Amino acid sequence: MKNMKVVLSVVLFLFVSSGLFAQSELKVGTKAPDFTLQDAAGHSYTLSSFEGKSPVIVYFYPKAGTFGCTKEACGIRDDWNKFKKNGIKVFGVSVDGKKDLRTFIKNYHLNFPLLSDSDKVVSQKYGVLLNNGMDNRVTYVIDKKGYIANVIEVKNIEKHASQVFQLALKLK
Repeated sequence: MKNMKVVLSVVLFLFVSSGLFAQSELKVGTKAPDFTLQDAAGHSYTLSSFEGKSPVIVYFYPKAGTFGCTKEACGIRDDWNKFKKNGIKVFGVSVDGKKDLRTFIKNYHLNFPLLSDSDKVVSQKYGVLLNNGMDNRVTYVIDKKGYIANVIEVKNIEKHASQVFQLALKLK
């Protein structure tokens, strides 16, 4: 049993130190880094344009069309009317190109903007870019003044949409 604990500790140390695991450097109460990104159709969205208007949820996800990312996006899709009714903006961000995002949106009838960070600049600013070139699954809930109100390293994909909705609703 003692040997198993040592082995698990070494494996965990190697995993964390390998750089495959990214931890956001942005903290609650800091100004959210501004960005302008395009969605699958080429429409530009600038984070700071929502200041003074509404809370914004920016969720980073690893790869369009994969099991976990699909489940996460479909959760937002299914709850979209609640977000829209309450004026809460939601943006999914990944390093996928626009073509992959268009396919993802079409295949799963997604009804909110997915933004392409194919040059990985925004992912780096937010500290979510992994060494494998994909984003870590992290969500930022940003208040009306443009400050980070919550940072969520998403562990429960099935409850993600409900969780972020409730957090953003408190900021209205």
